[in-house]
Amino acid sequence: MATSEFILEAQGIHAWYGSSHVLHGVDLQMRRGETLGLLGRNGMGKSTLIRTLLGHVAQRAGQIALFGQDMSQAQPYAVARLGVAYVPEGRGVFANLTVRENLVMAARRGRDGRNDWPYARVLETFPRLRERLGNLGAQLSGGEQQMLSIGRALMTHPELIILDEATEGLAPLIVNEIWRVIADIRASGIATLIVDRDYRQVLAHADRALVLQKGQCVLHGAATEVADSAALSGFLGV
Repeated sequence: MATSEFILEAQGIHAWYGSSHVLHGVDLQMRRGETLGLLGRNGMGKSTLIRTLLGHVAQRAGQIALFGQDMSQAQPYAVARLGVAYVPEGRGVFANLTVRENLVMAARRGRDGRNDWPYARVLETFPRLRERLGNLGAQLSGGEQQMLSIGRALMTHPELIILDEATEGLAPLIVNEIWRVIADIRASGIATLIVDRDYRQVLAHADRALVLQKGQCVLHGAATEVADSAALSGFLGV
């Protein structure tokens, strides 16, 4: 199914939570180094789609290929080993580990030995973390935890990073910092899948965008085309 053109190719994705049918035949493709914005109102299936691609949703159907390998029924650890990093909504920081330990535990070289985001570069990107290396995850502010979550993901040297609501609940200054880092990640050539409530920022940082409504893709295309679409405001409720 997959071709060398795409690092991620999903076709006809369905997902259920118990008897609740959440995704209804979603298609999604990403090229190497591409940034894709995933948009839609709350409850439209964005996080479920991400979790399905990562193998977290057990009740799923359809075809998923990563780097040319069939991962339709793969477990999350197998997806991660292929070079996919995940920054979850809620951050997922280990509260009883220090900042240094949270970062170092994730460190490994990427596919083909790539080492573009070593420990030193992560600390350079997030100076706040350098100041708090000995602090436990539980002692960090929400913004610092988000920086730690992104930094930890980068230390796996991913080919694809998935950011689920990376700016949720953060102060404006921290939000600006997170978007700056997202731009740096994009510039470094890592493919990025972004979910965020600030659709304007998503579209400004993305190459392409896909809009979900009730678990179905209702709009997709170049980010500039989606931004100019007369239908966008209706789908997002803005």
